[in-house]
Amino acid sequence: MKILEVTNVDFSLRHFLLPLMRGLRDRGHDVIGACADGPLLDIPRGEGFRVEHIPMARSLNPVAQAKCLAALVSLIRREKPDIVHAHMPISSLIARCAAWLCGVRCIAFTCHGFLFNQPGPAWRAKLSLVLERRAGRVTDVFLTVSEEEAGDARRLGIHPNPIPILNGRDPALYHPDAEARAAIRAELGAKPDDCVVVAVSRLVRHKGYPELLQAMQATPANCVLWVVGERLATDHGEDLDPHFSRAEAALPGRVKRLGYRHDVARVLAAADAFALPSHFEGLPMSIIEAMMTGLPVVATDIRGPREQVVDGETGFLVPPLTVEPLAEALSKLAADPALRRRLGDAGRARALDRFDEPKIIAKTVALLEQGAPSPAA
Repeated sequence: MKILEVTNVDFSLRHFLLPLMRGLRDRGHDVIGACADGPLLDIPRGEGFRVEHIPMARSLNPVAQAKCLAALVSLIRREKPDIVHAHMPISSLIARCAAWLCGVRCIAFTCHGFLFNQPGPAWRAKLSLVLERRAGRVTDVFLTVSEEEAGDARRLGIHPNPIPILNGRDPALYHPDAEARAAIRAELGAKPDDCVVVAVSRLVRHKGYPELLQAMQATPANCVLWVVGERLATDHGEDLDPHFSRAEAALPGRVKRLGYRHDVARVLAAADAFALPSHFEGLPMSIIEAMMTGLPVVATDIRGPREQVVDGETGFLVPPLTVEPLAEALSKLAADPALRRRLGDAGRARALDRFDEPKIIAKTVALLEQGAPSPAA
């Protein structure tokens, strides 16, 4: 079959869709990607995948979305895919509409987080719910990365059969690595008794960086924060540079911005704990990566992370948009290496059991294949 995988930006395709595209190709399918162009498409294109440029806009601007819809309709009519598989809140709505207009035989959707569950104005939440209900009517295969949002889809009448497939990461890539730990700690100047807390995400407000940076000021002197990631050109909202500058001045040498790195697995192996105090999430890949690496995780008690982190067993869950509970959790970990090891070992076992990428990819591929009608249908 020919399968068109549609998402918003190069970051999403590279980090979220590429493993699935590989799995589909391994099954003999012809796989095409579609998203806004960007430098992170060099890896999928280098592996031989064709990725078509679509002028995706991460907003509800009707003019921009009309251009996107027209481009997708043109692409679908030209390629005639058997399946259009859509991802991300806004791009999935446009992609499913385009697929329906073109009469695609199988329209699939993976929900990575509903827009109406994100903070924002009431009108946006209401509009999002209306659009999701309409798009759900033409969606043949409806997948979610979290169990809670599968429940939302069913409860709110979006789709009668949402299937939670979860997210996964490859345990062959994310695992404890003594050599990487020694090399990266030496590169970044970590002391033997430092408790290195790592955060991996885009540098945007809703990932909770203002709270994390404030919390760091109430942690022991051996607690060090490494931040991996950057702000995408398409990201909206507050510039976080002032928050980082204040923290770097208040905590000399204890807050390091590492930027975008291709060796995230090695950086995680060099750390002692992981933090992601987001305000909203789908089911964060970064938490799975940290758990597989054997790191205890401090995250917020919100959709997604609370399906991953077992409070007190694999890490700690704290309320979103708060500083003191976050500081307390980080301080506990900084003060107790044995606790870090115990929680990290339990987290790794849980991740291997629930979030093994090859198993989740195989399940997703099977659901897509089952959902597509035969050519004679």
